[in-house]
Amino acid sequence: MTMDTARPADDRRRWQALWVCLTAGFMTLLDSSIVNVALPSMERGLGADTAALSWVVSGYALTFGLALVPAGRLGDLRGRRTVFLYGLALFTLASAACGLATDAGWLVFFRLSQGVASGILAPQTTGLIQQMFRGTERARAFGMLGSVVGLSTAIGPPAGGLLIHLFGTDDGWRWVFYVNLPIGVAAFCAALRLLPRTPRATGRREGVDLPGVLLLGTGVLALMLPLVQEQQWTGRLKWALLPVAALLLAGFWAWERWQGWWGRAPLLDMRLFAQRSFSLGVLLNLVYFAGFTTLFFVYTLFLQNGVGYTALAAGFSSLPFACGSAIGAAMSGRLVVRHGRKLVIAGLAVVALGLLVVIAAVQLVPGQGVAWAAALPLLVAGLGSGITISPNTTLTLASVPVQRAGAAGGVLVTAQRIGSAAGIAAVGAVYFAHLANHGSPATALQLGLLTAVGIIVLALVLAVADLRERRTEPLGAVRDAARPEEHDQAV
Repeated sequence: MTMDTARPADDRRRWQALWVCLTAGFMTLLDSSIVNVALPSMERGLGADTAALSWVVSGYALTFGLALVPAGRLGDLRGRRTVFLYGLALFTLASAACGLATDAGWLVFFRLSQGVASGILAPQTTGLIQQMFRGTERARAFGMLGSVVGLSTAIGPPAGGLLIHLFGTDDGWRWVFYVNLPIGVAAFCAALRLLPRTPRATGRREGVDLPGVLLLGTGVLALMLPLVQEQQWTGRLKWALLPVAALLLAGFWAWERWQGWWGRAPLLDMRLFAQRSFSLGVLLNLVYFAGFTTLFFVYTLFLQNGVGYTALAAGFSSLPFACGSAIGAAMSGRLVVRHGRKLVIAGLAVVALGLLVVIAAVQLVPGQGVAWAAALPLLVAGLGSGITISPNTTLTLASVPVQRAGAAGGVLVTAQRIGSAAGIAAVGAVYFAHLANHGSPATALQLGLLTAVGIIVLALVLAVADLRERRTEPLGAVRDAARPEEHDQAV
């Protein structure tokens, strides 16, 4: 076979491999939101109490966040294809086990296992994109990943509502998990054939940094527990975990620096944070996800409890945002090479504007028509979200060495998880406090969304400040993100 005929085949194989990664990513992100609508069905069909239902939701987020960075580093060391396959197999088996659970305790246990598997898969996806693509192709691939993030986050509630509607309130919750089985098996078979076999990292001192894993894991756990359990754990004692988290994460930082000074392989190379594009991108990811993910939390609550929508109707009300996010991410994948950080600034401004119009729609169109009035501004906000997430991911990882791409991707997604938990805690506190004191669902939603807009404006200020200080973007790194020899080795 000549080089001319081999290259198109290699290109086709890389894009097919990307679709396998995106399918797995879609499943894992979908499971973070699809379960919310199924909670009443679990309560009725399984007899689950409030504490168990809380852990079905928050436990997934916790174990997802805990696994990200260690799993990313493991993929860097042992091969991303191998770790991806193990993670996908675990996720598929855990989904089947969740659906077969006979009591709430087993359901929570298998749900935690599902979260671990999701945390294993996510950094392999970003690492494989770094490995397989370069330049404008990499930006396009991250644009497709951004579309998946937006779609999976928003399509979960309507998908869950539809499954409950089809299979009934007693056993419908089981199909929320069973739906992963055919997709997981098909993705696993395709991954075996398509994902590139990457050589393991070599080097006498390369190994798993167990003290680093323990310090980071306990630090992230202490940080996220009071956030994801904010509504369930009453009282202020839970916030005492935050200074504990700060001490543990400071200890992790010191340990990783010490590892680097002694020439040992750290869990996370702290030199990554010396890259302005990486450190800013991680911070923007944390702040932005604290703002935009809260929309689905308070908006669907308002539609069901304040207006009287069914779970299915409330779920479908988020579809305009999902469609806009998919379109915006696909478009921005082609534009980020030309416009860089300016594109992120534009996206953040559009999201803030769209949510402000949603707030106005709630005020001007009370009652059952509110979802129709909010559909267009939600579409606009979704476009802005797609234009924000995808370019920020591309710019954040543009200068990261391919051999550190898994751990770096784990950091980026960990920032998303922490941001989402913090945002839901903050906006949820505003929403429920107003309901408790005044009882007006519309005003509670407006105040909650104003809080979300304030968080997004903070992200916008950070992006503008960075652009003012540094007029030159790392666009050269985006265009030439991997050396040709790395690209050729990946396929």
